[in-house]
Amino acid sequence: MNGKNRKDIQIGQTVEIVLKADQRTGELTEGIVMKILTKSPTHPHGIKVMLEDGQVGRVKNIIS
Repeated sequence: MNGKNRKDIQIGQTVEIVLKADQRTGELTEGIVMKILTKSPTHPHGIKVMLEDGQVGRVKNIIS
């Protein structure tokens, strides 16, 4: 699943995000969602989340 729909993402879920610094390379960072930062139900570039380690980025993949 991609991370463009807010309803697909839950706190405690493992996801792959792209950090702001990695947007050019597209390098993904894996982590567990601590907070969902995007308020709108969808976002074309992915829902913005904060991981448990404090990193912030947009969800690219949801790992089930």
